[in-house]
Amino acid sequence: MRLTILGGGGFRVPLVYGALLADRGEGGVTEVVLHDLDAGRLSAITRVLAEQAAPVAGAPAVTATTDLDEALRGADFVFSAIRVGGLEGRANDERVALAEGVIGQETVGAGGIAYGLRTVPVAVDIARRVARLAPDAWVINFTNPAGLVTEAMSRHLGDRVIGICDSPVGLGRRIARVLGVKNPAEAWIDYVGLNHLGWVRGLRVGGRDELPRLLADPALLSSFEEGKLFGADWLRELGAVPNEYLHYYYFNRETVLAYQRAERTRGAFLRDQQAGFYDGMTDPQAQALAAWERTRAEREATYMSENRETAGAGERDADDLSGGYEKVALALMRAIARDERTTLILNVRNRHTLSALDTDAVIEVPCLVDANGAHPVAVDPLPGHATGLVCSVKAVEREVLAAAESGSRATALKAFALHPLVDSVNVARRLVEGYTAVHPGLAYLV
Repeated sequence: MRLTILGGGGFRVPLVYGALLADRGEGGVTEVVLHDLDAGRLSAITRVLAEQAAPVAGAPAVTATTDLDEALRGADFVFSAIRVGGLEGRANDERVALAEGVIGQETVGAGGIAYGLRTVPVAVDIARRVARLAPDAWVINFTNPAGLVTEAMSRHLGDRVIGICDSPVGLGRRIARVLGVKNPAEAWIDYVGLNHLGWVRGLRVGGRDELPRLLADPALLSSFEEGKLFGADWLRELGAVPNEYLHYYYFNRETVLAYQRAERTRGAFLRDQQAGFYDGMTDPQAQALAAWERTRAEREATYMSENRETAGAGERDADDLSGGYEKVALALMRAIARDERTTLILNVRNRHTLSALDTDAVIEVPCLVDANGAHPVAVDPLPGHATGLVCSVKAVEREVLAAAESGSRATALKAFALHPLVDSVNVARRLVEGYTAVHPGLAYLV
């Protein structure tokens, strides 16, 4: 089985390959093709993977190419983890937004819109090429903004593109851990929303919902990441546990101020940190895997540090530093390729799951996965406040898609102006001006 990884020179690719090395089941991936536009990054990551594979008999073969069509031909699965504009682009997304007093995070608010506007045209081109060169392949999308990009690709690939994210998995794992659930894999997580905009409304073990026990216990609520971020009182008022990215909405003013005061934005930190890693890989004697592991440990420990500082949440727990998206990707591939039926929280077309949205809207929801793909599970409606936020953000995503398709600068302006975290049409105008000035990838907007 052949897996093509787009963004194959990306820093987190060794996580995916590590998961493949641990998968010794019959019918697994035998060949990995890395594709990236940057040959130097490809070379660095290929070295890391070679060191990972050295002690493993029968490790999947790895090849690398800068030719996209070559990478796609013959693929059974395509894993998309591209970053249009690189980390310099992410740093610019943050800088332009913060100068206007709004959030510039890569998936939330102004930064997410800017990232989406320059990513969607590239993702659509990839989807069209997959449809032509590998029509039977399944596309697993991790490219951010994950829900938006998955929806753009689904217009050309239908249900054969599925978006993944590690945030819901990590959230469910943390809730199960503090509740003392012995096997979190056996817990049913009632989670629904959009990517980076969802809520856990229940966690059932053996038919019993254990979430009310958590919400009634201040000590338990204060013992894990989301409890520290949002505060026990607010979680009890919500009657649910939000995805950590909702901190940008519920505590927006405090978070903007913390980001403005920070020495460097998250994107700038990662840009500088990863540049050090890739520069180090130009030394043929460097130990690639050890250098990668050191860099990754620092990366994970500083995740959402400004939000945790705002909330007084302290350092991340050691159990939360292990990632998780690669496990979701592997479980998804196994379920489809081997018909190993499972339940995963994924980004898929809504169909009739949330009545407030149309059938083609991509949402994040538990899905039953088998050889025929991912099938969203029926869920209870969201409460009014959550429905309003989901519908508002989905409307913004639709404007982004329309702007990317038409090249309309006016439609892009509308996307910024309608977002609940951008509080002024005039601010939206200045954001469009600021982003088009620093991003060559937005030159198509006229």
